[in-house]
Amino acid sequence: MTELWQLGALELADRIRSKEVSSREVLEAHLDRVDRCNGALNAIVRVLADEARSAADAADAAVAAGDDLGRLHGVPCTVKENIDLAGTPTTQGVRALAEAVAPIDAPTVERMRAAGAIPFARTNLPDFGLRVHTDSELHGPTLNPWNPEVTAGGSSGGEGASIASGMSPIGLGNDIGGSLRNPAHCCGIASLKPTVGVIPMATVVPPEDMVLSEQLMVVEGPMARRVADVRAGLEILAGQHWRDPRSVTAALTDATLGERLRIAVMTDPPGGTTDPGIADAIRSVADRLADAGHEVVEALPPGYERCADLWRMLKIDDIRAQKDLLPLVLGADALSLLEMFDESSEPTQIPDTHLMHAERYGLMRQWAAFHQEYPVLLSPTWARRAFAPGADLDRDTAVEMMTDTIRPVVPSNMLGTPAVVTPAGVVDGLPVGVQIMGDRFTDLRCLTVAAEIESLVGTITPIDPITA
Repeated sequence: MTELWQLGALELADRIRSKEVSSREVLEAHLDRVDRCNGALNAIVRVLADEARSAADAADAAVAAGDDLGRLHGVPCTVKENIDLAGTPTTQGVRALAEAVAPIDAPTVERMRAAGAIPFARTNLPDFGLRVHTDSELHGPTLNPWNPEVTAGGSSGGEGASIASGMSPIGLGNDIGGSLRNPAHCCGIASLKPTVGVIPMATVVPPEDMVLSEQLMVVEGPMARRVADVRAGLEILAGQHWRDPRSVTAALTDATLGERLRIAVMTDPPGGTTDPGIADAIRSVADRLADAGHEVVEALPPGYERCADLWRMLKIDDIRAQKDLLPLVLGADALSLLEMFDESSEPTQIPDTHLMHAERYGLMRQWAAFHQEYPVLLSPTWARRAFAPGADLDRDTAVEMMTDTIRPVVPSNMLGTPAVVTPAGVVDGLPVGVQIMGDRFTDLRCLTVAAEIESLVGTITPIDPITA
């Protein structure tokens, strides 16, 4: 018998709407799952049981009254602890903000509530989201439900582990260097890094204002086990919001029903090494799409390595600009990591920074031309296997290892383009995510291809956490 915690968000909403189950029953099933699993994972750092129970009872009353119901009516959801959730701290994973209670919801939380979802828990992240392994000064490490000896990814690792283990059906995270996609790859779930501006983001907890690299690259987005739920998340969250001056209401391009696409595949992204098992998993997905009728061609987008280089330099420049402030809020591990990356490159001068932004614009234009020929690009999410916790702090190897591992995810951040991750299968006991990229505002088309991959490969979560 399928348990409620095993179902996806849309299926739960359908069952609540049809009165097959109550919202309260769904919530209690997930709270029980948290009680059973979170002690082994430390993915959820705050449970809002009383508030959620009241909301679930109100949701059930609305069903009984025949009220109009939102797409996720009565469905519990989780929220990363750097996204404002009214009445709870937006801690950023650091002790300095442990009591920084948000008075209002972030736009994404506001829209999830409007769709009927019920935030019932907060999830872990590294200090200010600055590592791709989730271990915070405030809450400690999150473990991977597939294997506690490897990272759950970051910075939305708490979301990834909670969704993969069935503690949550859908959640909210954010991404400036793969932070929605890294945990999806490591934990075996789906996520979307949307086109910049499509999903609004804003905070009232300091720092309220974004530095330049964040204005250009950071996004919020949905995470779930099923691509259909991620798509529903996008449709709920998208659209201009006055609190985010970057946000737009855009007509997003989708693939038409039965459309056969010209798809580029890149199994070994340039600029480093790719684990053969990961490359084989991506090649297998490409072969299945070809068998389904798509034209799949091996092709490299222009300036791939330079995209990753520019991302790194632009991000490091902004971190250097905040150098005097960071020791006031960050823990020792986060500071050590930033110091290593600072030492890995020479400081840039202001004219150089301006020229880097001009170069970024040129690469955006070149990739847009590439996507005219290849509307979709498939690649690995990570080039290497999930690493052991703490490997990203090794002074001898960390910079090279991290740069190599995440080089497939950072181009879409640098370019502001959409990227979806969905499982490509399991290799040596660990999930592998395939990344589906496209031109700006083709988020829906990327999701449509991801859904087709899911139909060919299947879903691999939720799972019971492996604890030893």
